[in-house]
Amino acid sequence: MDPAAPIPAKRPAPLAQAAPPAAPDPLRRKAEELEAAFLSEMLGHAGLGAAGGSLSGNFGGGIGEEQFASFLRDEQARAMVRAGGIGLAERLFHALAAGRDADGR
Repeated sequence: MDPAAPIPAKRPAPLAQAAPPAAPDPLRRKAEELEAAFLSEMLGHAGLGAAGGSLSGNFGGGIGEEQFASFLRDEQARAMVRAGGIGLAERLFHALAAGRDADGR
């Protein structure tokens, strides 16, 4: 063996291919969307984004704040659902799944 010859690099073993994540049940996704819509409405009734409400101190108010506050509430509600929500989506899913199973679909 020639001492000046470069040492061949070892190739790492190929990683095992993980199975792709299963697509979420469309019924569960709809239940989560409904919980997010409910939470968004509740955030609105709690005053989030209302003129003089809890957002005014953060964003300074103005004409655009009130018009676009619903987008913020919607995204905050979706984040709440992703974090576990209030359990409404789970109850809705089980109720809808029971109805779906009873229909034989």
